[in-house]
Parts: sequence; structure tokens; C-alpha cells
Amino acid sequence: MTDAAEEWVRSWSDSVSERAAAAREMADRVAGLTVDATDPDRLITTTVNGSGGLVDLRLEPGAARLPMDELARQVLRTMRRAQAKLAERVADIAAETVGADSESARAVVSGFEHRYPEPDDER
Repeated sequence: MTDAAEEWVRSWSDSVSERAAAAREMADRVAGLTVDATDPDRLITTTVNGSGGLVDLRLEPGAARLPMDELARQVLRTMRRAQAKLAERVADIAAETVGADSESARAVVSGFEHRYPEPDDER
């Protein structure tokens, strides 16, 4: 009986260690993630990092013809599109690391979906 108990504890410990390593890999990959989005007119491209922060903004020359308030709205809308793509990319990373059906994956992906919902694309 003691051998069986020791084997169970060893197996459980290995399982916990494997899940912790997978969770660390998921966190590292999400932290290194970047996502781009471009507006429909192809004048504005934004890049956000794994936490949703804007890390790059590229404007084509035609963007200079937009009124400033419209340019600002389009930049923000394009950034929100990039942020909304994060949930999908994070779901892929979670599936590859901790498993799509794991509680960890569901919690992380749900957090991204709630924090960065699909933007309203009305012009």
C-alpha cells in the first residue's frame, strides 16, 4: 500500500510541475505577443503588445488629409481592432500550452475577451 501511495504522490507532483511549466510558457508567449490591425482604407496600422498596449502606429501619407478628430477616431478604432484580435491569438497559445479546455485557458481567454471586445465598426 505504501508503494502505491508514494507512486500516487510522485505522479501528482509531476502533473503539478508539468501544468506549472505549461502555464509559464503560456504567460511568456502572451507577454511576447504583438498583434497588428489596419483600417479599411489602409491608412492606419496599429500594433499592440500582449497586454493590449499600443507599441507601434504607422500612418500612410493619405492619413494627413483626414480631419484631426476623424484621424484620432480611426487610430483608436484601429487600435481596438488589434486589441480584439488578442483574445483569438491568446486562445491559440493557450490551446498549444495548457490545453484549450483547461480552466487556466478558459480564464485567461475570457479575461481578454472581456477586456478587449470586438469594437463597434460604425463609421
